Amino acid sequence: MSNFTISVNEFLLMGYSDTRELQILYSLLFFLIYSASLMGNLLIVLITTIDRRLHTPMYFFLRNLSIVDACFISVTVPQASINSLVNNRAISVTGCAAQIFLMIFMEYVEFTLLTVMARDRYVAICQPLLYPVIMSPRVCRQMTLTCLFTGLLYAGFHTGYTFHLSFCQSNVIHQFFCDIPSLLKISCSETFSNTLSLLGSVLVIGLGCFAFITASYISIFSTVLRFPVKEDQRKAFSTCVPHIVVASLFLISISYVHLQPPSDSGSLKDIIISIFYSIIPPFLNPIIYSLRNKQIKEAVRIAMKRMLLLRNKV
Repeated sequence: MSNFTISVNEFLLMGYSDTRELQILYSLLFFLIYSASLMGNLLIVLITTIDRRLHTPMYFFLRNLSIVDACFISVTVPQASINSLVNNRAISVTGCAAQIFLMIFMEYVEFTLLTVMARDRYVAICQPLLYPVIMSPRVCRQMTLTCLFTGLLYAGFHTGYTFHLSFCQSNVIHQFFCDIPSLLKISCSETFSNTLSLLGSVLVIGLGCFAFITASYISIFSTVLRFPVKEDQRKAFSTCVPHIVVASLFLISISYVHLQPPSDSGSLKDIIISIFYSIIPPFLNPIIYSLRNKQIKEAVRIAMKRMLLLRNKV
């Protein structure tokens, strides 16, 4: 760590563009996307909290997922937009470490929550009589706390292992936020063990969660297709499709980012991949759940109606 602090005191992030006008345009555009994502996720949190009809395990996990999404996009986009507006690419060593820790933590918690949500759908559809027992409020809280605690350990390990390296070749990170693959590329230490541990953990956790989600939905679909009433089939699918889309979107984006070799220099491809990975999933998740979920839409409609009535009284 002493070699690290002597060699590099700060890192330089890659901006959205070298043209000042485009920097301002992109910053404002991404800030608008960030604002919409934040409002969408916080709306789901608010609706699932105040509407007692949505106090079920499914919406408990959805509320936690929305909180994670709001935090996930808040780790990178606001700071990157501000840096681009003021034309400042520097980030301190401490800030970079904090950003990496939070990013890894949010990624881990989101993916494990999506896995737990698959378990919830499996029990609700395949074992409905045991659902109140298996997915009791206590069990739901325990599973969520397990995701959070193991996420802290996972993020702490990879962050500490990365910043144990020395950085003396360059301090330029070819991303608009700090990430481990980019730091490994500019380290002057031996990074084989870091790369191996990162890829190994991503593959083990990613494939494990993916296998669990896939197996759950194979069982769910085989059960749903045996329902005698078509309306029951439609209702079951309507609760599963949003989760499948969200899980697939997140898995594809995170796998592509972590499993591809980092480039030596910034490119348009790097920017597009980074944007897709850090902005698109948190932005689309509330839209996907809102469009496909009648209970969410109905709860939003009732809440808006109450707000209008209160406003008219005032």
